[in-house]
Amino acid sequence: MEMKYLIVFTFASLCAMNTLAQGDKSSTTLLLAEDIQWSPLNPARGDNSPQAGTLWGDRNSTDPTGFLVEFKEGFSSPAHIHNVTYKGIVISGLVHNDDPNAESMWMPAGSFWTQPAGEGHITAAKGKKNVAFIEIEEGPYLVKPTDQAFDNGERPVNVDQSNIVWLDASNIKWIDQNSDGVKVAFLWGKPANDELNGSLIKLPAGFNGEILSSGGSLKAVVIQGSPQYRTKKKNQTIAPGSYFGSKGKTSHQISSQDESTIYVRTIGQYEIIKN
Repeated sequence: MEMKYLIVFTFASLCAMNTLAQGDKSSTTLLLAEDIQWSPLNPARGDNSPQAGTLWGDRNSTDPTGFLVEFKEGFSSPAHIHNVTYKGIVISGLVHNDDPNAESMWMPAGSFWTQPAGEGHITAAKGKKNVAFIEIEEGPYLVKPTDQAFDNGERPVNVDQSNIVWLDASNIKWIDQNSDGVKVAFLWGKPANDELNGSLIKLPAGFNGEILSSGGSLKAVVIQGSPQYRTKKKNQTIAPGSYFGSKGKTSHQISSQDESTIYVRTIGQYEIIKN
């Protein structure tokens, strides 16, 4: 196999669900969007609650957790707080998340935000289908009234997708000059010293290659596009909201006929190789 280019990253993660074995020292997880199990995010609100689908972990335990949230068209929450900080990425529709008195900032697909623990806010959505990816570093994930608000020292971040800063071979030295449109955007953490990090990878239309985990844990969520994921049996279309992950040294075979964006969370080194 001829290697046309190589990209190396250092980031962070864990692993979960439907495991595909890849040797004694590694395992791979693939969860398709259509197979996600949904339940109320806040059961106390009954039918008014957004729906949540777990990708990994358990938001009702102390585990780090990644899950999807689907909001009905026109959804708007009461002002509230959470006991834990969370990070979010819009997958479809438009999401507003801010102080109850703030002017609406409708974030489209590919936008990123953080919500500090203890800070009062509302969350709203508009669009026929509104889905966001949410992750927490520890649970349980709880909703509480604003009279229990507190300041944990963090400040919220709202980044519209148009303001995401993409880097490529022209401005980062560790991407080979023949990378042909592969880009990366750092969202949080530091890509060094095996620290926990989150980033977006943008694969150009026509990409065919692999994401290699060098031995750490890796978790990835499809944000945009319809890439193909190669299992031992066949190619699977991994629509937005689908999740794949690994533990140990693993090759994730990826191809895409349209431009695709994938969120990656990992500890340790990984590589993107175009075949």
